[in-house]
Amino acid sequence: MKKLFIKLFSYGILFVISLEILVRVFHLAKDTPVRFADERKVEKWVPNQKGHSVTGNRRQNFSEYRINSSGFNSYREFSPSREKVEIALVGDSFIEGFHQNYYNSIGRKIENKLPKVEVYEYGYAGYDLADQLHLINVYKEQFDLIDIVILGLKFENDLTRPKYEVVQSRLALESKTNRLIKKSKLLVYLNSIGVISNIRSFVNDTKYLIRFKNKGKNARTNQNKQNNGKGKYEEYLKNFESLVSTYGFDKKRFYFLIDETITPSKFLDYLKINNYRFIKIGESLKQSEKPVTLIYDRHWNDRGRDIVAKEILKKTKHKKLGFHEE
Repeated sequence: MKKLFIKLFSYGILFVISLEILVRVFHLAKDTPVRFADERKVEKWVPNQKGHSVTGNRRQNFSEYRINSSGFNSYREFSPSREKVEIALVGDSFIEGFHQNYYNSIGRKIENKLPKVEVYEYGYAGYDLADQLHLINVYKEQFDLIDIVILGLKFENDLTRPKYEVVQSRLALESKTNRLIKKSKLLVYLNSIGVISNIRSFVNDTKYLIRFKNKGKNARTNQNKQNNGKGKYEEYLKNFESLVSTYGFDKKRFYFLIDETITPSKFLDYLKINNYRFIKIGESLKQSEKPVTLIYDRHWNDRGRDIVAKEILKKTKHKKLGFHEE
């Protein structure tokens, strides 16, 4: 019995080592860059990192990223000046662009049409409007030199808080435990396809106890959801006004990038009435005969990014850039 146990243990170790080698050889696991909050309390990636982003359990998407010295995924460094012409794209993972090679980003697509313009992509997964306006405010000396600033805005996701605070839950991903897990590509792969999370859910039966104790509370929460979140629009609008009031908003240089098909029409009317400029991309994406998102999630594929870049070129107006609104 003892010999059998020793053999099983030995074969198990060899099996795990073999799987680790296979995952590394075939690049099945992603290389997640290290994140941090800088001295100005801006959450971003540690500068000067390189790696590959992998999505899907069969490497359905494989792309290269490059974190520049400013802490963002980009093919270029950010060096705005009054002599040059620049556009800044600020937003979440859709702007961050880990789902395609860093040298084929939305910014690069715009630059291909405007060779004299530099496009800076300040994208970071999870950024909402508070993150974006805080970034622009604390790096005011940079953004004041940029000719046009475009901020991604999703009404349902980006207006849930009235002020900026560092999101500690995201920084917690850099805990010692998570860093240790990242050293094993096999564990990273298993985590990415949901195996580890399922094990955690199975083991952590305390969640069941919490749900049982808070049964009444959850019932009330569900009832609130059934009421279709009455007052949510007013809450989000107040958050928007609070953020703009706190950080300011240059209506001459700043634009919102909006999918108008999923944005409340009354919020679009509010933006128009108050002279906020925005670029609509929803209908153009919907009218495409080819898919505009990836198979396994809603991030834009290369076709979708082409359309977004085209809409930015078509709708933005600035005499220094050499293109005009149609």
